[in-house]
Amino acid sequence: MKKLKLATLTAVVAVFAAFTMRAEAAGIGFIDYQKVQENYSFAIQAVKEVEAKGLELQQYMLDKDKQYKSIDTPIKRQNFEDATKKEFKAKEEAFLKLKMSKEEQIYKKIQAATKDVMVEQKLDAIVDFRVMFVGGLDITDLVIQKLKTGKY
Repeated sequence: MKKLKLATLTAVVAVFAAFTMRAEAAGIGFIDYQKVQENYSFAIQAVKEVEAKGLELQQYMLDKDKQYKSIDTPIKRQNFEDATKKEFKAKEEAFLKLKMSKEEQIYKKIQAATKDVMVEQKLDAIVDFRVMFVGGLDITDLVIQKLKTGKY
């Protein structure tokens, strides 16, 4: 009889614990990262900065092409090509480093705001909206509002 009472008590505690855990867990949220990025002023400014550097790189190549056409001897052309390749490579590496740095900064700021929203909404996880088929809570606009506070 004691074993039956113990088994019943254990079952009741297990059911109660399951309901308690489920009450604390709100579920899964999802986010449209692209929409957040398009509505985040820091990201917009960073993209403009990267695009400006890209245009500078293109203009550099156009200028060098004009200079190359004006060179009259093959030896001077070869020397010019070698020097231009080195300069271009350095400029291209700086451009790629800037681009990666800005993308990482944007990602980290959006991720921090998303984590704050996740805690506020008492969600278990946040996934990309393309992963969700049915259900979940769309937190995209909440993250955009959070980013507009200027904290990030």
